[in-house]
Amino acid sequence: MTTWTNILRSIADHASTLGLFGEVSIHNDRLDCRAKDADVPAYFRIDLQKGVVCVSLVTPDRWLSQSIEQDLVHTGDKMSDLLDEELADLGHTSTTPTIEHFRSDDKLYTFVSRLGFGADQAAARKDELIRVLLAYHAVFTPLGDMEGGDE
Repeated sequence: MTTWTNILRSIADHASTLGLFGEVSIHNDRLDCRAKDADVPAYFRIDLQKGVVCVSLVTPDRWLSQSIEQDLVHTGDKMSDLLDEELADLGHTSTTPTIEHFRSDDKLYTFVSRLGFGADQAAARKDELIRVLLAYHAVFTPLGDMEGGDE
């Protein structure tokens, strides 16, 4: 088992104990934390993309992606500002990563932050990874009706 996989397992164990996510699992060197109350599949992820550690929210559901965008337009909030606020609340002192939004080659609507370091630095920056994952959860769960419940 690689060091990267050990880091993901440690973060998965931590994420599982928080009760914020549905199923938490590791697939192909990628941590998947299912959005707990979303009506459609949506996953908060930590993985490596082109050697860079990334935190993302992915869904195959076009409606959810558009709903998130519409909520942001309606409120006038910017994803980067929301992420910055959540990270500050979590004690994050590094630069806030940008958020990209696109449809990936594997047809997933993706919101992703590339953290600017590779797997070789992930062990030393594991707390930062956890903070960004939790900030993503805090930013995106209220958007697009991912909290479940009656309308």
